[in-house]
Amino acid sequence: MNYSVIIPARYESSRLPGKPLVDLLGIPMIIRTYQQCAKACDTNNIYVATDDERIKIICQEHNINVLMTSKNCLTGTDRVAECMNYLDSEVFINVQGDEPLFNPEDLKIMIRKAQEFPNEILNGYCEIISEKDFRSRSIPKVVFRPDNKLLYMSRGTIPNNKNNEFLKAWRQVCVYAFPRNALKSFNEKKEKTPLESLEDIEILRFLELGHEVRMIKLSNQSIAVDNPSDVQKVITELRKINN
Repeated sequence: MNYSVIIPARYESSRLPGKPLVDLLGIPMIIRTYQQCAKACDTNNIYVATDDERIKIICQEHNINVLMTSKNCLTGTDRVAECMNYLDSEVFINVQGDEPLFNPEDLKIMIRKAQEFPNEILNGYCEIISEKDFRSRSIPKVVFRPDNKLLYMSRGTIPNNKNNEFLKAWRQVCVYAFPRNALKSFNEKKEKTPLESLEDIEILRFLELGHEVRMIKLSNQSIAVDNPSDVQKVITELRKINN
């Protein structure tokens, strides 16, 4: 399978400006994310897609492939879609740039599953362990059919019951695999779809455009950096790993 791993990296994050270059024990976050991906596949297949010269320079200093993309991309997936202009890959695997503790085994699984289901959109998920994560408004929760096809994704508490209890739930792991045709369809929509905009979850655009999404079970080791408090969580975990 002809695939590329794309790490989208936008400098102007609304919740944490300059997020890809946040220092994590002496190493910028985007570099740590890349290093995790490099443990899973050939580095010739890995690209950072950015709109910022500062990120480009840091990546080049570490001999990382860089693709410059528009500052007007609506989402990270739109940024990945722009990479189709430069690469002839059949499948584009998107690893979020704010996943510095990303588990390399998860990427290996996603590559294998993309080979097994080359014409399907794939998205990672794992079980939610704590009620705090279930109640968090920054963590997208997922519900899916018995055949693992996505039904819906929300920052709200789903699935839920009459008593608003946390019984069992799952969250998104931000690694995706997109066939070229599906990615092209996504990018042709030049505005966010209604539910995508409401929830601020880009994978919903695929559902609203009529595509199906297969959910792939991955580990629960990742810590997505959405705000300054998450940075300290990652640093604490890195110190544990280093010790």
